[in-house]
Amino acid sequence: MVENKRKAILEQVLLNSYFIICSLFFIVPLILVITSSISRDSFIEMYGYSLFPREISFAAYESIFKVPKRIIDAYYITAFTSIVGTFMSVITMGLMAYSLSRRDFAYRGILTKLIFFTMLFSGGLIPSYIINTQFLRLNDTVWIYLLPGMVSAWFIIIMRTFFQQLPIELVESAKIDGAGEYRIFFTIILPLSKPLIATISLFCLLARWNEWMTTLIYVTNERLFTLQYILQRILREAEFARGFLMNVPGAFEKLDFRELPSHSMRYAMTLLAAGPMLIIFPFFQKYFTKGITIGAVKG
Repeated sequence: MVENKRKAILEQVLLNSYFIICSLFFIVPLILVITSSISRDSFIEMYGYSLFPREISFAAYESIFKVPKRIIDAYYITAFTSIVGTFMSVITMGLMAYSLSRRDFAYRGILTKLIFFTMLFSGGLIPSYIINTQFLRLNDTVWIYLLPGMVSAWFIIIMRTFFQQLPIELVESAKIDGAGEYRIFFTIILPLSKPLIATISLFCLLARWNEWMTTLIYVTNERLFTLQYILQRILREAEFARGFLMNVPGAFEKLDFRELPSHSMRYAMTLLAAGPMLIIFPFFQKYFTKGITIGAVKG
């Protein structure tokens, strides 16, 4: 009895130690990013990256927020397109997946094949650019962030597979009570699909929050620049200025290059870009573990 108790305690200690070590692999890089963002570039170049900054400096954040309006506008555009775009995507894909999950839907077979076909083949960048700019006229509008890429064939198939696993008797009983298809979907199907909806929403939100290529290709209006693009642009400007001045004779005597951060700015931008998602993720965490495997079983 005592031997079994000691064995159980030893197993618990080993298991806890294992998870503590795994957690450190995630926590230590985050601490390194934070400390590097408030370190002087000169110390980073001399001593490398450190968990404990030799001298605290907020020069990187001061450079980023030198023109605060463009950062605020970028945050607004990114937050708006991420939240609204995610809502539109989840509702649209959910309605399509629900239709395909119904065995009494006459065209479910051909539509499923067409959707799957788009997972294998696409028109490419040039046809997409022509359609979005010449035909739909979405360039330099907020719709360029919302409409293209609003649905994902992979997510539709996952949602359809999950909806097929729900008891069909729920739908039939609701129909007997006089409920229509939209009411069945919003009052019965969606409440039963919280883990799935939360997981798909998180993936869509992350993808839209990290979007910058769309801005690079389609947007020239600075008021519509996303956060990721504007941060990348600020970094390029800082690196260009630093590289240019280093080649100017006598610049070292006239300027303090610590005022032109480059290394620390990268990490400051990482925090500014990832910070909101780090705050939001815990709200999805309780659904994420369950929802990540939902719909993965072939139905």
